[in-house]
Amino acid sequence: MDPTRTTTTDALGGQQRRGFWLRTLHQWHWISSAICLLGMLLFTITGITLNHASRIEAEPQVVNRTLTLPVPLLATLGKRTEGNASLPVGIADWLARELDTSIGTREAEWSAEEIYLPLPGPGRDAWISIDRASGAVEYERTDRGWISYLNDLHKGRNAGAAWSWFIDLFAVACLVFCVTGLFLLQLHARQRRMTWPYVGLGLVIPVLLALLFIH
Repeated sequence: MDPTRTTTTDALGGQQRRGFWLRTLHQWHWISSAICLLGMLLFTITGITLNHASRIEAEPQVVNRTLTLPVPLLATLGKRTEGNASLPVGIADWLARELDTSIGTREAEWSAEEIYLPLPGPGRDAWISIDRASGAVEYERTDRGWISYLNDLHKGRNAGAAWSWFIDLFAVACLVFCVTGLFLLQLHARQRRMTWPYVGLGLVIPVLLALLFIH
């Protein structure tokens, strides 16, 4: 067997394998970056706003309303005097229409005197109180602005199950983006001598900051 031919064949095989992995990694890298793009911008911007939350303060807007529950609906409250449970459908629908807010099947805190329904959400806090004897309804909502809304989305605070799933999927896409980027660095490192020094710098800087300045 001609050793020159064998060496040439091995070199071609190596180039083909390298080309395959380059194409595959580039494909996964750009797909994951496209999926991550909007989410990465959102989490990057809100990372800055969260880091400077004390300097970026909005004036809370508070809304108070009082209503009286119709007698037929008041009668549907039943005899529950303790525990947590959703409001009867008729009352939930009536409150949603009158207060222009989503009630759904959120659980309220029941007692013999009143029913208290917390309605937290991203960038806001709200609650409804129903007096069981008179049917008096008190509603309060505090809105803290768009920055607070986006900050709460960053933290997943009171954003619901769908947003929680989005954060998990976004994290997986970011992981794919980072891992494929690392392998691409490995494949290009021979032609770019500063590749690993830069990677090492990106590791050393946060480690030094943590060790020296975080106590």
